[in-house]
Amino acid sequence: MPSKKVGISGRFKARYGATLRKRWRQIMEKQKGDSMRCPKCETRGSIYRVSVGIWHCKKCNAKFTGGAYNIETPRGAESFRVAKRKQRELEVIEEE
Repeated sequence: MPSKKVGISGRFKARYGATLRKRWRQIMEKQKGDSMRCPKCETRGSIYRVSVGIWHCKKCNAKFTGGAYNIETPRGAESFRVAKRKQRELEVIEEE
């Protein structure tokens, strides 16, 4: 059983170098963790990666794009926030 310090990368033992093992560990913990939520049904733990940048939710059968290792990229999150803000502004204009 791997220790707390090395985590999931403990299976590589002393091979490949410490920096690469740490980098691989961070990517895999983000990708395989239960912290990811489906953007459609908000369910945790039902997301899996089909291929690079394509994700699928087992529960609601939604297929969507995202990052290579995570369902949301920083740039994509920013675009989503801007689009939401613009939509709210348009709704306020229409009400007046």
